[in-house]
Amino acid sequence: MIAFTDLRVRYARQRRDALAGVTLDAPSGAITAVVGPNGSGKSTLVRALLGRALAQSGAIYLNGIDVRTLPRDAVARRVAVVTQREEPAFPMNVRDYVALGRLPHRGAWGRDTPDDRAAVDRALDDAGVADLRDRSIDELSGGEWQRVRFARALAQGGEALVADEPTTFLDVAHEMAVFELLGQLARAGKAVLLVSHQLNLVARFADRLVLLDGGSVAAAGSVNDVMRADVLERVYAWPVVVTRDPAVGAPALVPLRRPGMAGPTSSTS
Repeated sequence: MIAFTDLRVRYARQRRDALAGVTLDAPSGAITAVVGPNGSGKSTLVRALLGRALAQSGAIYLNGIDVRTLPRDAVARRVAVVTQREEPAFPMNVRDYVALGRLPHRGAWGRDTPDDRAAVDRALDDAGVADLRDRSIDELSGGEWQRVRFARALAQGGEALVADEPTTFLDVAHEMAVFELLGQLARAGKAVLLVSHQLNLVARFADRLVLLDGGSVAAAGSVNDVMRADVLERVYAWPVVVTRDPAVGAPALVPLRRPGMAGPTSSTS
């Protein structure tokens, strides 16, 4: 389980906390989705877990252990992370890049083991990029690159997976495939912490939602508890209707036109 307890983060030269005492749990065997407007603090949670954002107070725990007491490679063996942005330092082929996920297990100078190679091959298959294994990463499209980054996290393994906007650049089929895979990982016992703007997709797959607003938790609980028009309108400052997804019955958000706005432009032939 990943637990953030009263976490407070403020970036340098900023007058407001990016996280203002956030407490949330991402239990094993479930998808916990963190949602909210731009600038609400979602990605700061991930940066704090990685040690890239310094917490002024509070703590982050992995299965009850404060991450500040663990070496970074020990954290990496427990939690794989797909960050929102990443630029490759130098060209390499896809398989070698995915194999970087095994570094926390074997060290920078350790040799690949049969287990390492099997983990990489399995990750390539699960992420749907096995056919790209011999391609150079600087030849990939945005969607292909995102899927390869996801494969590296799968190869890394561990008890938890944190994904910050993992479906950026993906088309509908691959977007759905990633969410289905996250569901499989959760059912296999992993703690999955998902940061996403995709409210309607999140509502179909998540076990629990945490809605952030201005660095604080505005609502948390089941999908039905959080995906309510009164809650979402207050946080997003936009009129919405929450209906039901006809395929699975999950709540579905429909943004509305504001009263008085012009209708669609009509054309004449």
